[in-house]
Amino acid sequence: MTITVKNVVKKIRGNLVADQVNLTLHSGTVYGLCGYNGCGKTMLMRLIAGLIVPTEGEIQFDGKVLGKDISFPPSMGILIESPAFLGGMSGFENLKLLASIQGKITDETVRKAIARVGLDPKDKKKYRKYSLGMKQRLGIAAAIMESPELVILDEPTNALDSDGVALTKKLIAEERERGALVIMTCHDHVTLEGVCDTIYTIEHGRITDEKHMDAEGTAE
Repeated sequence: MTITVKNVVKKIRGNLVADQVNLTLHSGTVYGLCGYNGCGKTMLMRLIAGLIVPTEGEIQFDGKVLGKDISFPPSMGILIESPAFLGGMSGFENLKLLASIQGKITDETVRKAIARVGLDPKDKKKYRKYSLGMKQRLGIAAAIMESPELVILDEPTNALDSDGVALTKKLIAEERERGALVIMTCHDHVTLEGVCDTIYTIEHGRITDEKHMDAEGTAE
C-alpha cells in the first residue's frame, strides 16, 4: 500500500487544522507524528482514515482518491482518542461484535488478538469494570485483530504501565514485520523514536520537520 497526501488543507469552523500537508507513506513502515496538543496530529489521522474530508487537496490509496473513488481505506484498523465499547459486554464479546461486521476473522483470531495485548480472552468481566489500562489494551486489540494493511494508533501507550508500553512497542514492531503501514502518535518521544522509522513534527497543522531513524532509534 502507498498512501499519498497531496496539498491537503482542512479548515474547521474557520480554524486551519491541516495546512498544505504533503506525504508519501509506504507499507512495512512505522510513521510517528509528534507535536504539542492541538497541533493537528489527530486531525491528520482522521483525514487519512476518511473520518473527515479535506477542504482542499486529496488523499490517495494506491492511486484511488479517498472520498471519491473509495469512501474509506480498504483495509484499516484504528484507535483514535479514547477507546469506546459496550459497557455491558465482555472484551471478547465486544470484539466479536466488531468482527461480525466484515466477517473476515474467526472467534479464535479474536481471542488471539486479545491475548496479544496481555488480556485474558476468557475473562467474563464487563467492559464497564475495566481499568483505563485494560480499556486501552482492548482498543489496540480491536485495531490489529483483522491484520489490516493500515494501522492508525493515536497515543496507544496512554494509561499503560511499563509492561504495557513494552508490549505495545513489540506489537507495533510485529505489525511492521507483517507488512502493515503504521501511523502513530505518542507524547513520549523516547517511545516514538524507539519504534518509528520516520517521525514528522507538526506545528499549526503544517509538517515542519522530518526525521528518519536508524535501527537503534537514533536520527540519521
